[in-house]
Amino acid sequence: MYDIIIVGAGPAGLTAALYARRANKKVLVLEAKTYGGQIINTPEIENYPGIPKISGYDYATNLYNQALELGAEIKFETVIRVEKDKTVETNKDHYKAKAVILAIGADKRKLNLPKEVDLIGKGVSYCATCDGNFFKNKIVAVNGGGNTALEEAIYLSNIAKKVYLIHRRDTFRGEKKYVDEVLKKENIERIMNSTITKINGEKHLESIEIVNQEGKTNTIEINGLFIAIGQAPKNEIFKNIIELTQDGYIKSEDGVHTNIKGIYVAGDSREKELRQLTTAVSDGAIAATTAIKEMED
Repeated sequence: MYDIIIVGAGPAGLTAALYARRANKKVLVLEAKTYGGQIINTPEIENYPGIPKISGYDYATNLYNQALELGAEIKFETVIRVEKDKTVETNKDHYKAKAVILAIGADKRKLNLPKEVDLIGKGVSYCATCDGNFFKNKIVAVNGGGNTALEEAIYLSNIAKKVYLIHRRDTFRGEKKYVDEVLKKENIERIMNSTITKINGEKHLESIEIVNQEGKTNTIEINGLFIAIGQAPKNEIFKNIIELTQDGYIKSEDGVHTNIKGIYVAGDSREKELRQLTTAVSDGAIAATTAIKEMED
């Protein structure tokens, strides 16, 4: 029997483990693959308060080791099911806890093009607020047509020399206020009814190829490509008991409680406006302290 079982060893899950162990709770963290979540693939973090610059790998490793040193038990097992009674089933065993924190995270949706993954951190990015500062006075492109893509294009327009905003439809899906802001920006060039079909570059991104609805191909030389076509939450395994949004995120009116008493949520897997490292660790701290308080009441 554990006090708290945490599903996911990303920044939210590991932060929850830190806070739970500092409260002297018996903690188990379960992770299917490797610790760190999405941040482990970020070449440099420059927007975390108090740390001017650190690689995502180093940050994640420091956090992982900190959790271990405080006495958190971390097992690399795939969670198959979570029950209302706080029983967690993995591919290897069953575990029971007084409280469960779901911090399984989400994956950025990819274009699934050759060289896309190879050039992550070398021109290809999925987060303008994370990596935009590396492209001061350079030429970048944003792919997408929803709020995230529009916001990223606006954000980058204040940093980059020029921003291409590429969308596969003839109208944007985002809110009017963001569309209007994009239209005001002189350095944002909108390319509609077009799809990115090729990413070019060896050691770093050099250009992309796009095809419009008429089948015409065009090559655009750019320094950075920001892919903003959404995220894919990994909450399918919880749908037997946990209420999810239409997009698959965990519903939580206050950002920490799920619809099941004693089961909490933290990080990118929950419905929220901003998915950043700072908000993930904040979620983890809040989830752990809330679980501990309610466990002791």
